[in-house]
Parts: sequence; C-alpha cells; structure tokens
Amino acid sequence: MLELSRVSRLFNPGTPDEKVALMNITLRLNPGDFVTVIGSNGAGKSTLMNIISGVMKPDAGDVLIDGKAIHHLPEHKRSRWIGRVFQDPMAGTAPHMTIEENLAMAYARGKSRGLGLGVNGAKRSLFREQLAKLGIGLENRLRAKVGLLSGGERQALSLLMATFTKPQILLLDEHTAALDPARAELITKLTRDIVQEMNLTTLMVTHNMEQAIRLGNRLIMMDKGRIILDIPQERKHDLTVERLLGEFEQISGHKLADDRVVLG
Repeated sequence: MLELSRVSRLFNPGTPDEKVALMNITLRLNPGDFVTVIGSNGAGKSTLMNIISGVMKPDAGDVLIDGKAIHHLPEHKRSRWIGRVFQDPMAGTAPHMTIEENLAMAYARGKSRGLGLGVNGAKRSLFREQLAKLGIGLENRLRAKVGLLSGGERQALSLLMATFTKPQILLLDEHTAALDPARAELITKLTRDIVQEMNLTTLMVTHNMEQAIRLGNRLIMMDKGRIILDIPQERKHDLTVERLLGEFEQISGHKLADDRVVLG
C-alpha cells in the first residue's frame, strides 16, 4: 500500500520565480490498484513521481509504503520497494551493457550482493523465459548491447526490469509518450498484461486521455499541484474523453490547455 499524506513541494521559495509544484496532496493506493494520472503541463505529475521515488524530498508531508515512512530515504534505498519506467527509452537501462547484464542488475535489486558471477546458466535460463513473455524476440539476443535496441525494445526491456522482482509499487512516468503509435500500443498491452498477471500496485502518468480512461481501475486528474478529480472504477466504465474534459473545466474553471495532451 502506498500513502501520501498532505505532501507539498515548492520550487524557488521566497523568490519571484516561486512555484507551487504540489500542495497538500493526500493519496492512497491499495494493493493491486492501477491508477492513471493525467493533467496539463505543470500540474505536478512528474514532481509527484519524483517525490514517491526519492528523486526529490517533500517540503512537508509523509510518504509511506505499508505504513512505513520512506520520505527520508534516498532513491537507491527505496528501489527495493519501487520500480520505475521513464518516458525516455534511453533511461532506466545501461546502454553499454548487454541485455543479460542489465537484467542481472535488475535481478540483484534489493538483494545482498556478493562476488559471484553476475550471469550464470540458471539466471540466463530465467532471463530467456521472462524475455520470451514480451513476444518480441529479445530472448534470442541476450548478449546484444542495449544501446543497439530500438526505442520500443528498450522500453519493453525497461518495463521487464522494473517489474522483475515484483516491486510493491510500480511507477510509469509517461512511458509510452516518446514512442510511435504502433510501439506505444505494444508497450501499453505489455503494461496491462504484466500489471494484471503480477497484481502490481501501479501509478501511471500519461498524456493520453483515452489511455488514462482505458487502463486501470481508477483515474486522478491534477491541476496546479492539486488532485482535482479522483474517479473510481465504477465511474470509469461510462467515462468518455468529452465528459472528462467537461468535469475538468467545471472544477478548474479553465480549459485543459496543453499541446502534449492527446485526447484519443
């Protein structure tokens, strides 16, 4: 379970450039929740992900996993509980290392590390088995350098690495935004299948409103550092992009003005 209690973050405090990134955010994800997050540029979506993962610390408020406060811990110590996939396919992997070496690093996340062989026969067999589930042939390219993979292949590998050890929380930070439509749909399908199969508690930021409605059991919309809409599963069934835009405009008092937001 992930819980944020009255979390706030201010950029450039006390200067003319002061900006509220998050203001009194309270959010609770129960085990198995798949929550999509949407909002315009500057709404606070990326700051929310960075505070949960440990890239940033909140100015106020608490972040807890299973009732344990983690907001004081650095990012690397939170990695035992949190997996994250970034928007940039070049992030989240080591391009100069092979597929199997990247998977070996993911496999060791949160474990005690000795001086043994990074990749042995048993691990290589496990890696092939897991890669085969992606359905894109990476199981036959274990010793290929990750830097030689396409954007879609790297993002599929990043998704597998982030979920390899079944994290308690999976953060997906606009992880299909940099891909062409065909590859984005492939990663979306893999995401849905992996999250469902592993029953992962997931928070997914997306710029695609149709995707936000279609995936997950809950949708939240952010504006100016606040959560202004929190739509449960029973309401999502009948939700459309037009209705979602209408609710946003009614609550916020302005239109969703962001060229990056894709309506469908």
